[in-house]
Amino acid sequence: MMKRTIILWGMALIFLASCKTPNLTYFSDLSYGQQEAIAELMDIRFQPDDKLMIVVNSRDPQLSALFNLPYTSHTVGSNNENINNSGNGILSYTINSSGEIDFPVLGKIKVAGYKREELAKFIKEELIRRNLVNDPVVTVEFAGLKYEILGEVAKPGRYNFDRDHFTLLDAISQAGDLTINGKRENVTVLRYEDGKYTTYKVNLLSGRDILNSPVYYLQQNDIVYVEPSNKRKRDSTVNGNTLYTPSFWMSLTSFLMTIGLVVFKK
Repeated sequence: MMKRTIILWGMALIFLASCKTPNLTYFSDLSYGQQEAIAELMDIRFQPDDKLMIVVNSRDPQLSALFNLPYTSHTVGSNNENINNSGNGILSYTINSSGEIDFPVLGKIKVAGYKREELAKFIKEELIRRNLVNDPVVTVEFAGLKYEILGEVAKPGRYNFDRDHFTLLDAISQAGDLTINGKRENVTVLRYEDGKYTTYKVNLLSGRDILNSPVYYLQQNDIVYVEPSNKRKRDSTVNGNTLYTPSFWMSLTSFLMTIGLVVFKK
């Protein structure tokens, strides 16, 4: 009877060691057809050191050309940054520490705090008010606004925003998703706000947590960090995962069973 008990306990240990698997399912708390509110829509507003492109068009190309920076083919950056300083062939403006740019003819313009549409509307109205262009069409685009994603993702690095309302899920997708060793329940987003960094935690396993998070919509210069799993951490040490492998437990169980059988024979 005692021998049978030892064997059963040994088999149970092997089963438990072999069956432990991580939870990799996103949105596990959401069901099909379920509706869920999302975080308040957050627009990107320009900040000092941001780059932007401004293009003015009108029926008179020569007139509108006075308000456009020259075309160039110069490209800077490589790898994941892939930052083209000229955007679509037009040089970008860099917002100074006072939140201003030096715009042709109009001079210094305070642009920090504006959304793209707001800035385009303001410049258009100024051109008309000063009788510089009667029928301007003003387009404002991002040029080199960035976020960083680090840790256990397929392609960590620095990436550009390519549109308004860029989400945390967009960022994860752009980085090739989390690796098998990424902690999906503990993703960190660092955001620079009011002169200091604020830390936010997001659980990707919970759809509600993602959709209602204040960092669901990313802002320029956000840093996304995916923490490695405990297994990944143990991989960094010698024999760190030995205790967690089925082969170890099978060997240990076999050893204990042998000892037990010898003892009970006596």
